[in-house]
Amino acid sequence: MVTISDLLDLSHTIAAPLFEGKTYAWEVLDELKSYIYELGETLDPEQFDHPAEGVWVAKDAKVFPSAYLGAPCIIDHEAEVRHCAFIRGSAIVGKGAVVGNSVELKNVILFDKVQTPHYNYVGDSVLGFKAHMGAGSITSNVKSDKTLVVVKDPDGYIETGRKKLGAILGDNVEVGCNSVLNPGTVIGRRSNVYPTSSVRGVIPPDSIYKDKEHIVIKKK
Repeated sequence: MVTISDLLDLSHTIAAPLFEGKTYAWEVLDELKSYIYELGETLDPEQFDHPAEGVWVAKDAKVFPSAYLGAPCIIDHEAEVRHCAFIRGSAIVGKGAVVGNSVELKNVILFDKVQTPHYNYVGDSVLGFKAHMGAGSITSNVKSDKTLVVVKDPDGYIETGRKKLGAILGDNVEVGCNSVLNPGTVIGRRSNVYPTSSVRGVIPPDSIYKDKEHIVIKKK
């Protein structure tokens, strides 16, 4: 339930080549910064503006004047980066994605049509196609004891080797308002998280997370 093929449709991201040869989505995070610089230099200047060193913005994207775009980052076609958004760097914002008011991004890939529209923090994470984070929901990317993050799969622990790892959201995941996704959270495709939840571990696809004792499979 935690591999790239389990979670993500790579046809919906400009970063697809970065995932090649890898098993888990978090394996791309160490290479993301250099990948953005390399990819940015290949982007068609007829389609992408290059307003600052390490920053590429599709001409049909909408970026509010008060938004901060830190290098390196790529804002893909028809994306929207709204008022006071803070992109700290090492971020890819997919086609048609929304980065909303006061949202902060750092070392992330947002696949196409992802929505982080209101007061979200997303760090060291990958959000799959059409994933949506409700208002105030965040990824927590560092453990309180500062030890390396492990992913708690039902079959055991997966060592990530990373001190910082937020969440991996599969395609079409819905995260309720004011939820916290603890370090190393993985949520399967099409699953929903109740508002104000504290989530950790691996959540199966097509499920509803009510709390850690109540995770139910959706009725077909």
